[in-house]
Amino acid sequence: MAPIARDQTWQADHEGKNESYTSGVSWAAVIAGAFVAAALSLILFALSAGIGFSAISPWGNAGASASAIGAGAILCFILVQFVASSVGGYMAGRLRTKWVNVHTHEVYFRDTAHGFLVWAVSLVITAAFLPMAITSMVHGSPHDNSAVSANSSLDPNDYFVDMLLRSASPAAGAPTSEQDLGTIHHEFGPILANALRRGSIPSADQTYLGQAIAAKTGISESDADKRVSDVFGQAQQAADTARKALAHTLYWAFLAFLIGAFCASFAATLGGKQRDRVVVV
Repeated sequence: MAPIARDQTWQADHEGKNESYTSGVSWAAVIAGAFVAAALSLILFALSAGIGFSAISPWGNAGASASAIGAGAILCFILVQFVASSVGGYMAGRLRTKWVNVHTHEVYFRDTAHGFLVWAVSLVITAAFLPMAITSMVHGSPHDNSAVSANSSLDPNDYFVDMLLRSASPAAGAPTSEQDLGTIHHEFGPILANALRRGSIPSADQTYLGQAIAAKTGISESDADKRVSDVFGQAQQAADTARKALAHTLYWAFLAFLIGAFCASFAATLGGKQRDRVVVV
C-alpha cells in the first residue's frame, strides 16, 4: 500500500505543476486594448463624417453623388474597423502577462483569443457610447437645434399625406388650419402605414380616403381615387428602396465587423510575439 500511496502523491504533485496559478486571460490588457479601439473608432468616425459633409453640396451639379458617398461611407467603415481593431489587438498582445512553461501553440491561441476579446469588448463599448457621442456633437454644432428636433419628430408618412391633400391648383381651398391639418395627418397616417404593412389598401380605406380628399381639395372622387393609388405606389417604392438600402448597409457592416475581428486577433498575435521577445536586462 505504501508504494501505491507514494505514486498517487507523485502524480498529484506532477499534475499540479502542469497548471499555472495565473489566469489564461489578461483582462487588464484586454480592457486597455478595447478602450483604445473604441476611442480610435470614435475619432475616426468623426474624421470620416467631416470628410463626408465636406463632399456634400446643396447644388445639384456640385459635390459627390449619392452612390459615391455611399461607397465612401462603406469604405470608411471598413477602414475604421481595420485600424481601430488592429491597434487595440496589438496593444492587448504587448500588455498581456508573459506566460511561463506554456506550449507555443497554446500561447498563439491565447493571443488570438485576447485579440478577439478586445474586438468584442470594444464593439460593446462603441455600441453603447458612440450614439450618445454623435448626438452630443450634432446638438453642439453651431446650427439651430430647433431644426434638429423638428426633423427628429417628422413622420416619414407625412410627406405622402401632404401629397394626398394637395389641391388641384395652389389657390384652391386646401385646409389651412394647423389643427385641421394635424387631425388629418393623425387620421391618414395610420391608414397609410397599415396599407404599407399589408401591401395593399383595403377597399374601405380606399373609398374613405378618396371621399375625404375630394372634400378637402375640391377635386373629383375619381381623381381622388387615382391620387390615392399613385401616392400609395410611390410610398411602397420608397419603403422598398429604404428596406433594400438598409439590408445592403447591414451586409457591409457584417463584413466590416468580421474584418475587425480578424485584424484584432492577428494583431494580438503579433503583439504577443513582440512581448515574448523582450529581453530582461
